[in-house]
Amino acid sequence: MTARRGGSLQRFVTGGASWILAVVGAVAIVVAGLLNHADARAAASQVWSPFVLVTGLLLVGLVADQDGLFAAAGHRLATAAPNGVALFGGAAAALAVVTALLNLDTSVVFLTPVLVHAARSRGEGEAPLLIGCLLLSNAGSLPLPGSNLTNLIMLGHFHLSGAQFFGHMALPWIASVVVTAVVIGLFEHRSLRTSRRDSEQPAPVTIGLGMVTVVAVTALVLVLRAPALPVLGVGLLVVAVRLVVHRAQLNRVREVLGIPVLIGLFGIAVALGTLGRAWSGPEALLSHLDPVGTAIVAAGASVVFNNLPAAALLAPRAPPHPFALLVGLDIGPNLFVTGSLAWILWWRTARLSGSKPAIGRAMVIGLVAVPLAMAAALAMLAVTNSL
Repeated sequence: MTARRGGSLQRFVTGGASWILAVVGAVAIVVAGLLNHADARAAASQVWSPFVLVTGLLLVGLVADQDGLFAAAGHRLATAAPNGVALFGGAAAALAVVTALLNLDTSVVFLTPVLVHAARSRGEGEAPLLIGCLLLSNAGSLPLPGSNLTNLIMLGHFHLSGAQFFGHMALPWIASVVVTAVVIGLFEHRSLRTSRRDSEQPAPVTIGLGMVTVVAVTALVLVLRAPALPVLGVGLLVVAVRLVVHRAQLNRVREVLGIPVLIGLFGIAVALGTLGRAWSGPEALLSHLDPVGTAIVAAGASVVFNNLPAAALLAPRAPPHPFALLVGLDIGPNLFVTGSLAWILWWRTARLSGSKPAIGRAMVIGLVAVPLAMAAALAMLAVTNSL
């Protein structure tokens, strides 16, 4: 039953459905522009950078995968862990740190193949690490403005440094990651009861274009306040080089990018951002909610609209409980496949790595983990007086 449902959900994000989403997004952005050009333009300026950044990261990830970086990193992660529990714990810590310092989508794009290769090199099941990559990336995206591109959309109204933002969200971040990891571990405890050692020789690490590009993009994301265009430029450049020397195929580039999905989500985000500026309903609703209610509404909106469009709809202006809103927008997407772009990136990246991600299983675990992680994060917000 679960496998059948997971298969239907996988088909939803591919094929004709992605082009339907693209058409819906294109129509939505045209309609928004016709109805209120100024608000549509303001909404587009608020939400364009996440999509541009993701495009650049996907291109860089393609080049890195061709150079075997993911296979080599996964093998070395596997050899460092004496058993399945230690491997999962190390993967959870790595996911939390990479998501915090870079961002949610970087973590999913770069670490999904690493963890797939880590599980394979030990001869273990991929499910704990693969599901953990998705759910822990979402749950671990609270601590810094750049950790989740939703944070950037929503917090454009506030003048907070990264250190100030971290002061509010550090404890909620830790609580969310720990609770989510524990829930995944309990669900997948049988798969983690292993102590298998590697039987394969380590894959060689090549210091080539892929590694240089990953280092460069990491530096850009860490240093620049607006890294989207530079990262896209790097991605386009390295893929162009690979196309010229015939080490990349144009069809593979199109497959990796999934342009119809990006177009569709961008158009919907702009349309909802326009609606949020013209209609006072979302603002009025949030003004009557306490922090718990705010987080619940944000989580529900992320499932209905996707968290990027939901942020544009709910926060065209400064909300009364911004950090509680972020708890819902960042953790809530673990409830369902529509919750965030990370679900689609995770699914596509796993498939390109030769894996079969269990979407249905991930959603079942998410249904348990999300309310617990949100409750823990909100409790920590209360401790830091950030509610």
